[in-house]
Amino acid sequence: MRITEGDIREDPERTAKADVRFRRTNRGPSLRKRQAILDAARTLFLQRGYAGTSMDDVAAHAHVSKQTVYAHFVDKRRLFTALITADIAGSKSSSHPLIAAMPHSDHVERDLRAFARAYLADIMQPELLRMRRMLIGEAERFPDLAQAWYQAGPERSCAVFATWFVTLDQRRLLRVHDPMLAAQHFNWLILSIPVNAAMSAPLDGPVFTPHELNHYADEGVRVFLAAYGSAANA
Repeated sequence: MRITEGDIREDPERTAKADVRFRRTNRGPSLRKRQAILDAARTLFLQRGYAGTSMDDVAAHAHVSKQTVYAHFVDKRRLFTALITADIAGSKSSSHPLIAAMPHSDHVERDLRAFARAYLADIMQPELLRMRRMLIGEAERFPDLAQAWYQAGPERSCAVFATWFVTLDQRRLLRVHDPMLAAQHFNWLILSIPVNAAMSAPLDGPVFTPHELNHYADEGVRVFLAAYGSAANA
């Protein structure tokens, strides 16, 4: 679900005034400044967290005046909301070739393993892990954003996996009685160990080597097929 800035509880008059200012300035150099502000805000929020980042910090990092930051975003809450909303929308455009091809696979184990490896490698990028940690930490302050992130991430992924498993069950390549439950099993068999470890680990470098991540992905698929593979259910 793509949320809009209006979904966040703000003062309507202040929001309307900010929108007018943005429409007036959202041209040429001003648009570039807006992007520079968002890029600076992303860097600082991920490094310092929401509470540890000020609008002054963002202005300095973006090399613009504080007045310019406020001209685009009324306050820090609105800036944070705009940033996360844009990142959630951007995440929806990402894809992997196997997503569309998986229901038609002629070698389910091979293709699930290939997808699982790529999927886990993407999820374990330090910036995405920092974003996950930040949104979890700010879920009480920004419940709408946290829910939107969950819907665009884990919930959306599981919905896609469930559609795979319906078709693969119909083709008798898997035996799946509850496609959504199977999708959740598949998702967390792959992600749970490395992602949980990363939630409390320093993220100044990779938490796991590529070999370790491939091992977790392969083992997640192996356990999944032990439960849902056609041979296991014969």
